[in-house]
Amino acid sequence: MSAATAGATQSATTAESNRFVAAHIAEATALGERLVDLVHDPDALVIALNHGFAALADPVYVDGIRSVTPGLGPVLGVRLPLMDAAHKAFKRGTRRTSTSLLVDATDRLLREELREIRWFGMWNLSRLLATDPERTWQLLRRAAHEADEWITVDTLAHPYGEGIVRDARRWSELEQLVYSPSRWERRLVGSTIATLPHVRGISGGRSPVVVERGLALIGRLIGDSEPDVQKALSWALRTLAPLDETAVTRFIEAEAKTARATDDGHRAWVVRDSLSKLPAETAARLKSSLDGIRRRPGTPSTSRAADATAVFAAKMASVAALAPGAPLDRPAAETLRRTAP
Repeated sequence: MSAATAGATQSATTAESNRFVAAHIAEATALGERLVDLVHDPDALVIALNHGFAALADPVYVDGIRSVTPGLGPVLGVRLPLMDAAHKAFKRGTRRTSTSLLVDATDRLLREELREIRWFGMWNLSRLLATDPERTWQLLRRAAHEADEWITVDTLAHPYGEGIVRDARRWSELEQLVYSPSRWERRLVGSTIATLPHVRGISGGRSPVVVERGLALIGRLIGDSEPDVQKALSWALRTLAPLDETAVTRFIEAEAKTARATDDGHRAWVVRDSLSKLPAETAARLKSSLDGIRRRPGTPSTSRAADATAVFAAKMASVAALAPGAPLDRPAAETLRRTAP
């Protein structure tokens, strides 16, 4: 297929998508307005949302979203502008609804397997952080633990970022995820750092602290063997670069040097994918320095987090051998966070 043909096909697809959204936008808004009256009954809310989204679904969109999201769970194929219209109407109508009711409703939404309903619930999390942060963080942690594809992870990154801006102590949430056995929780670290500068309505997302702590976390994860994690780390570096070009350049140069010295393809991939936000001359020099260093299938992670996890696992195996069944005094991830370099 020629570039011209591909462009024409894409334009036709976009035009058809726009027509579908325009034809259903009023119905989506009406759905959101109906949901307001059901917020006191979470089960009824889920049933109504399921039926409403089914009526808004575009079967063509299902194939498209599955093609870019391996492992995606059940979806109806509701296009994002229609979900957004429904959610905006629901948010407007529940401005005076008690936080307790909204938390209960959101909890129920997040327990659904249908992804559009889960995402609709996740869009409520940011608004709840201001009035009930403890219960909201419980929902955030559970949703992160259950995440199994990148759309859910990157959707969660926004309330995670807002929660950190609201309360700096919440950086510890990301510090623990660095050592998670789940690649999706590790991806959430990079995705959250990438979204922090875009938190709206609250100052602090573009502060020097974000750069300092963000680079420290990336420094523990870079070298991760999972492509989904690598993509989030390079995204985070590209986002931090405009905030402090000097600090990010210094960081990337150091990681490029390590990649060269150790023939580390995982680390080199992240560096290459981060270069677009650096000065052209610097980017060209670093790219050239990594010639020939490529990711190789099956190569284990080289990150500091992976090293710390391996050491910790060995120690725990020794403890288990000496005292079978002995309980640990705190969660493993918390122990790693406190003891890792």
